Amino acid sequence: MQVRTSVTMTSATPTGVLRSDGAVTATGPETSADGTRATPLRVALLGCGVVGSEVARLLTQQAVDLQARVGRPLELVGIAVRRGNRPRPGIDPALFTTDAEALAARPDVDLVIEVIGGIEPARSLILTALGHGASVVTANKALLAEDGATLFAAAARAEADLYFEAAVAGAIPIIRPLRESLVGDEITSVIGIVNGTTNFILDKMDTDGAGFGDTLTEAQELGYAEADPTADVEGFDAAAKAAILASLAFHSRVTAADVYREGITEVSSSDIASAKAIGCVVKLLAICQLSDAADDADRTVSVRVHPAMIPRSHPLAGVGGAYNAVFVESRSAGRLMFYGPGAGGSPTASAVLGDLVTVARNRVRGAVGPGESSYAARAIASIGHVTTRYHLSLEVADVAGVLATIAHVFAQHDVSIQTVRQNGRGEDAQLVIVTHRATDAALSATVASLRELDTVRDVTSVMRVEGE
Repeated sequence: MQVRTSVTMTSATPTGVLRSDGAVTATGPETSADGTRATPLRVALLGCGVVGSEVARLLTQQAVDLQARVGRPLELVGIAVRRGNRPRPGIDPALFTTDAEALAARPDVDLVIEVIGGIEPARSLILTALGHGASVVTANKALLAEDGATLFAAAARAEADLYFEAAVAGAIPIIRPLRESLVGDEITSVIGIVNGTTNFILDKMDTDGAGFGDTLTEAQELGYAEADPTADVEGFDAAAKAAILASLAFHSRVTAADVYREGITEVSSSDIASAKAIGCVVKLLAICQLSDAADDADRTVSVRVHPAMIPRSHPLAGVGGAYNAVFVESRSAGRLMFYGPGAGGSPTASAVLGDLVTVARNRVRGAVGPGESSYAARAIASIGHVTTRYHLSLEVADVAGVLATIAHVFAQHDVSIQTVRQNGRGEDAQLVIVTHRATDAALSATVASLRELDTVRDVTSVMRVEGE
């Protein structure tokens, strides 16, 4: 039996009954404020994990307000799950189905929410929903970063919406500003802390002086990190989000494969201490930049994710715990910062519901929101062409002439040294060098040459310095 949870209204007065399980059962005809019959918009939910469960509850609990905002009732008609017998308090179990394909293909469904995650079956289900004319709201960053072009093309053919605010930075409104609010401006840079797990770890290492391993364990115990934290600590999660941000900011297709990626597993307590010594803090940054060029046609896009030292005076430096923040620079609007909780059931569900209201309003008006904007089609620059400053730590023999030898290697590769600090360690010494801006290729060549010197015991750390 098909069960629909909705609330009906007569003259803007709710006539539904709220059951003990939190669901709403209709008790009268579905009418709008002007007395005319209001046909519900039917919603299918694909996935009912932490985010999906919260979305289902909010759809039920806020049904009256959502109807007022949309202009028509939103009726949850089915929830696709892997295990239908798992208890989910506050959600009518009659809504559950294990046949996600059939739910996505229902011709009477107007709006589909996908919160399954991953590439498949999410991609096939979204394409099925769009193919049957439904608009789609998704939180699937991995899929958008890998094959967003296919999804956008399907949405365009169906003249349906594809919205994805929840895919990047949870409840923080960043997708819509890039997609709509700033569409009349030229964005030149997007730099963000877009992974709460790594930010929590690096923040604790900075404030408590703990090592990476101990801090990761604490993050797992507190629920900030998964049992398998690879996607977070190796930068895969942030890279997918960076690809989405860059695509929107620069009107060019950027995939996760285009993003240069380094994780935080090699960040040591010594790196944290070195950053403090020069007035910096270490953060895992997603950096999307538009290059300068005399001819606009020659401008390229660089997209990278890696740990970096940033001055403590920078707005991103004060982002602590598991919070996210995105710093945008544009020609006309200048500098803008978006800050807030970047993950979790409630924040992400908030972003999903915001998109749902928007696509529902579009459906009521017979309109469609913005689709893919990839007209610029800018080339993606390799990491070797990216310029920034660098912080290096070297273990060297404490002998006469070692500084001159090392300085000569830097000069050979056209990398200018800004500062040098030496700490004696018996027969050896530690050199801490901060460079002026140089290309990544030049710096890599410098490090390779340094490692060939007999007087250099080891290059223990190389980290970029950003955010000047």
